[in-house]
Amino acid sequence: MEHALSPHTLTELRRPRPYPAVSVLTPTHRREPDNAQDPVRLRNVVSEARRQIEADPAVTRERKADVVAQLELALAEVDLAHAEDGLAIFAAPGEHQVWSLARTVPERVVLSDTFLTRNLVAAQAAERPFWVLAVSADRISLWSGAGVPGHVSESSKAGFPLERSLVDPDAERQERIGDLPSTFRDEQTRHFLREGDTALAQVLAADPRPVYVTGVQNALACLAELGTVTKDAVHVPYGGLAHAGADTVWQAVRPLVESADLRAVDGVTRELDAARGRKDFAAGVDEVWQNANDGRVRLLAVEENYRVTVRDDGGDHLVPAAGGHLDAREDIVDEIVERCLDTGADVRFVPDGTLESAQGIAGVLRY
Repeated sequence: MEHALSPHTLTELRRPRPYPAVSVLTPTHRREPDNAQDPVRLRNVVSEARRQIEADPAVTRERKADVVAQLELALAEVDLAHAEDGLAIFAAPGEHQVWSLARTVPERVVLSDTFLTRNLVAAQAAERPFWVLAVSADRISLWSGAGVPGHVSESSKAGFPLERSLVDPDAERQERIGDLPSTFRDEQTRHFLREGDTALAQVLAADPRPVYVTGVQNALACLAELGTVTKDAVHVPYGGLAHAGADTVWQAVRPLVESADLRAVDGVTRELDAARGRKDFAAGVDEVWQNANDGRVRLLAVEENYRVTVRDDGGDHLVPAAGGHLDAREDIVDEIVERCLDTGADVRFVPDGTLESAQGIAGVLRY
C-alpha cells in the first residue's frame, strides 16, 4: 500500500484514463474493536464496484474483465493489519493502486475517466509531512515523516540509504583518522556528506518539505560548512539515528515537530484575526466554498476532524444534508481543500476547537 503522495505522483494520478477509471473509497480503523468491520466493508464496496463495472453498457466485455482483474489484484495488496483511517483503491485498464490514508473518507464508488484524488490531497495536507536525514560517517538514511499521526518510515528515494566502509587500506592513515572528531575532517567523509546533501536536494526538488537533520555535533558542523539544502535545515544534535529504527528516529524529532506545529497554529490564528479586522475573511463551509470556487482563498484553515455533509441545490448556497442522501456531498471539506490547493492557497489543518467561532473552517481572502 502507498502512503507518500508527492507532487509528481499526484500529477500522474490526475491524468485522464481510458474509461472506466474506478475509484473505491472506504473508511478503515487502526484499533480494535472498530477494525473488525473493515474486511467486510472492504469486500462489500469492492463488490459494488465490480457490479457497477459489469452493469455499465459503455464498457466492452474485454475492458470489464481487465478492470475487474485489476480490482482483484488491488484487493490482494490491501494490508488491513496496518490500516490507517481511510483506504483508496484505484483501478483502470492495465493498472491499479492502493493508498492508505491518515484521514477518514466517505464510502463510495466512482466510475469516471480520472481517479478521485481529492481525499488523498486532503489527507496529505493534513499530515504535515517532513523529511528526516540521519547522518553518520558510514551511513546516511532518509526518513519520511508525518505530524498527524506521528510516525516516520525509511525512504529509498534518490538512492538512500547511502553507505560506505570506514576501513581504510592505509593502516597508518586509519590510525590517524580513527577518532570521531578527525573522521569528520577527513576529505573522504566530507565527500560522503556532500553526496548526502546532493541526494537530499534531488528529493526536495520533487517533494519539498521541512527537513530535520540528525547526527553528532561534528557531523552537523561539517554540513553547516559545506552543505546546501542541509545547511538551512533544522539541525538536531542526536547521534546514532542513521542505524536506528523508525520509532527511535520519531522520538528524537517528535518534540521539534510538535513545537513547530504549535507555532504554525499560533501563526494561522493570528493571520485569521488580522484578516477578520481587514474584512478579507470567510468563515463556515458555505462562505468558504463560494470563495474557494472563485479562487479567492489565500490561506485555508480547517480543523483536523471537521467533516460536514451538504447538498448543492443548484443555487448560491450549500444546504446541510443527511449522510446517504442521493445528492449528498459527504467530502465537501476535502473538495474545498483540493480546490484551494489547485488555486495556490496555503492549506493548514489545526486542532479541533481552534476554529469554533468560524464553525470549523475559515479562510483569508486574496481580494
